[in-house]
Amino acid sequence: MPRYLSMIRIDENNAPAEGPSEALMQRMGELIEEMTKAGVLLDTAGLGPTAQGTRVRWEGGQLSVTDGPFTESKEVIGGYSILQAKDMAEAVEWTKRFLKVHEEYWTVTCEVREIQEP
Repeated sequence: MPRYLSMIRIDENNAPAEGPSEALMQRMGELIEEMTKAGVLLDTAGLGPTAQGTRVRWEGGQLSVTDGPFTESKEVIGGYSILQAKDMAEAVEWTKRFLKVHEEYWTVTCEVREIQEP
């Protein structure tokens, strides 16, 4: 069965400063439990803020290292999930359910892509 990576993109500048509400975390926990029991969710995690990150870039034969925050970024990867689903449509349906647990003031985008097996 194919695996999919859902990259959770957020706008750090417009996300609630206090982070996710307790109610959101509860709804997310319930959905994660359901997805795990269904055998769909293989792994998931949130990521720390870009202020605590580092970018390593290869360009023109040279490496560069830049410490966060990355001011030129509007949307950043705020988390991820790895899903195992029968097809892209099923992975997208689970991703829609994940997005719907958020309150309306959140702006969250998920990019779902199939993981290429060797």
